[in-house]
Amino acid sequence: MTRYSALALLKAGLTGQRGWDRAWRDPEPTTHYDVIVIGGGGHGLATAYYLAKVHGIRNVAVLEKGWIGGGNTGRNTTIVRSNYRQKPLHDLFDFALGLWEGMSDELNYNVMFSPRGALFLGHSDSDMTVLAQRGDALRCDGIDAELLTRDQVRKLVPLLDMSPDARFPVHGGLIQRRGGTARHDAVAWGYARAADSLGVDIIQNCEVTGIVQSGGRVTGVETSRGKIGAGRVGICVAGNSGPVAALAGITLPIEAQTLQAFVTEQVKPMIDTVIMSQSLHCYISQSDKGGIVLGGDPDQFPSYAQRGLPPRIERAAAEAIALVPALSRLRMARCWAGTTDMSFDGSPIISALPVGGLYLNGGWCYGGFKATPGSGFVYAHLLATGAAHRLAAPFALDRFAEARPSTKRGSARCRSCADDADRLPPLRSARASRVRL
Repeated sequence: MTRYSALALLKAGLTGQRGWDRAWRDPEPTTHYDVIVIGGGGHGLATAYYLAKVHGIRNVAVLEKGWIGGGNTGRNTTIVRSNYRQKPLHDLFDFALGLWEGMSDELNYNVMFSPRGALFLGHSDSDMTVLAQRGDALRCDGIDAELLTRDQVRKLVPLLDMSPDARFPVHGGLIQRRGGTARHDAVAWGYARAADSLGVDIIQNCEVTGIVQSGGRVTGVETSRGKIGAGRVGICVAGNSGPVAALAGITLPIEAQTLQAFVTEQVKPMIDTVIMSQSLHCYISQSDKGGIVLGGDPDQFPSYAQRGLPPRIERAAAEAIALVPALSRLRMARCWAGTTDMSFDGSPIISALPVGGLYLNGGWCYGGFKATPGSGFVYAHLLATGAAHRLAAPFALDRFAEARPSTKRGSARCRSCADDADRLPPLRSARASRVRL
């Protein structure tokens, strides 16, 4: 692998930038791998990278039915943070945030991680009480969290509507200054390039159509490019977790929903931090290109479509404009949607499945992007050793059968994180009370 650097870029400029190697190979699949990872998104590629780097398992294939970064990895709002209220979640996400901070150097690929701060706004006294409780919990575990007054928020984000008659009056906020954003495509490309350099086969346009079993154990997969044998198989396909697990006869406590986001035309810098809200499900940031990136609630009904409904965009836009009135002057450039895998307690599932040699990393709701490096690290540990990493132990599948949600708020509701469990109605399904395996 050619190492990227300023000097290498300068030298290549002398020849018109024509001497670069491919970022990763395009190999044909072999007949057998020690580990097959189904899904070529950020989580799957990170898993393969850490399998090779940390555990020395290099006979690994990542099977992607489309192209690298074409799924949820390239269909999110790029926010990175770890300020979750519940300990199992903030422990895992803060571990991931530590990996984010050194990712560009480790992968030798600029993932454009920008720790510009992640700010939660409080719109009432009760909001500020909840934010203070969250901040206390985070600081008790050594995670940065700073409660801000109204004047401090005004100074940080001058364009917020701070008037007395504001639709959503701002009472203060809670900021994690280490939080921020990263370039989603670059994360997928960086992990793909690094994994390939360690010998991992990244096989695109290779859809898994069946899971081969013998004696109660996985022995391989059927794909659109033929049968491939494997010692272990890891499912890492976000919103398609249910259908892929069903190929092995397993029903998961997961429901797929569509989540939309959109971006405006490009403007000069106007928002320097990530803005979120304790009472609203609206998030705002500005990309490096200058577009304002906005998102909101999922569509809240089962769907595998990578497109959503206009009312969700309208609601997110209305809330964003109420918070930052200057946004009303901007035109929307484009919108997109991803398919999220909503677990019934709002927390991920990182676990062995009832079929021997088959594992799952899913159920991230819509907090998956920020977890990418940490998720890949702990999932690689599970695939390599067969035992859960300590950070992943609370997220075993059997917690649903045992009525043991990973967080105290989780048993009847599903959210992107259990912090937000009070802001959405229950899922349209009675399956939350039972797991059929």
